[in-house]
Amino acid sequence: MASVLKVKESEASERTIVVAGLPVGSVTDQSLTVLVKSHFQDIENGGGVVEDVIYPTRTKGVAYVTFKEKKVAENVIRKKKHYLAEMVRPAQLTVSHFSEKVFSSVNAVLDLSVFRSQIGLRSLVMDLKREIPALCFSPLEANGRISIQGSFLAIKKLKESLLLKASSLLEKNRNRQSPRESTWKSSHSLKPPRSSTPETMRRGERLVLDTDIFLYLKKTSGFYESTLKKFHALCEETVDGEITTLCIRNAEGGSQPNNEKQVKELIEKYSHALHFELRKETFILEGKENREKRNIKLACEQLSSRYLQVLVNFYYTHIDIIGSSSDTYLFKKEVMKLIRQKVR
Repeated sequence: MASVLKVKESEASERTIVVAGLPVGSVTDQSLTVLVKSHFQDIENGGGVVEDVIYPTRTKGVAYVTFKEKKVAENVIRKKKHYLAEMVRPAQLTVSHFSEKVFSSVNAVLDLSVFRSQIGLRSLVMDLKREIPALCFSPLEANGRISIQGSFLAIKKLKESLLLKASSLLEKNRNRQSPRESTWKSSHSLKPPRSSTPETMRRGERLVLDTDIFLYLKKTSGFYESTLKKFHALCEETVDGEITTLCIRNAEGGSQPNNEKQVKELIEKYSHALHFELRKETFILEGKENREKRNIKLACEQLSSRYLQVLVNFYYTHIDIIGSSSDTYLFKKEVMKLIRQKVR
């Protein structure tokens, strides 16, 4: 995990490049990692001392290479064409600067109508655009809904901003009401977003995660539960589409106030590591005949007992497979084999 987290540091990011176009399935992940490191240490390729290679990653055929010196990364990018040798057919690579936008693009729909009675929605959207310029906003609909697109980290920042605004407005409403009025009206005057924090949890630490990463973190390792148990913490989970909000508080009545913050930091670091490592494949069930749906489900169920580090989420319209790049590739390949179809 430490090697992955290094890439997030601003200084290290200047020495890191994104390498796409790696031949998945041709050789083992370990062998491919060695080939990538060898290629980018070669002076003829503009390379130099390689500090770290992260592969497999969440994105199919993509690796992150960190050099010891920033100028080497610049030289490598300046060289237009890179071919990975020692392959039956040399693979042409695409090399680019490290950027948060490379990692993922999340689409989400926000319902801002909950703020309508308190503030102007158009003014709110303008504020959000200025606050988080990395996000793309669609035109605001009459019903208060708006579509947004951007990196997970940018959407996470947006979510946290809206939660703070909702909490602030609720607090202002309470201050304007008498104690008797507040008891009845506080739950009606402003309905917070679905992901807002219940009153009992509001004093704790809040953490926003990608839902797929959270489900993987929770269901495939004991890290999540063991961390909460170790620090005597409670956590309320609110799943809202592609984003999950965690509200963490001390289970011992505040006797150890730093526990909440420690738990938040540990889960956040672990989730950042998974963000680079995980990849998701999806089997679409919608539109298929019942027999084909049943065969896909049975194949996934059968293989899930063998691939313990792959999370399989069954939904009515699709099945998500989440795991390392190599595991998800092999899992999908075997599913397709079981249902007697070729891998596309």
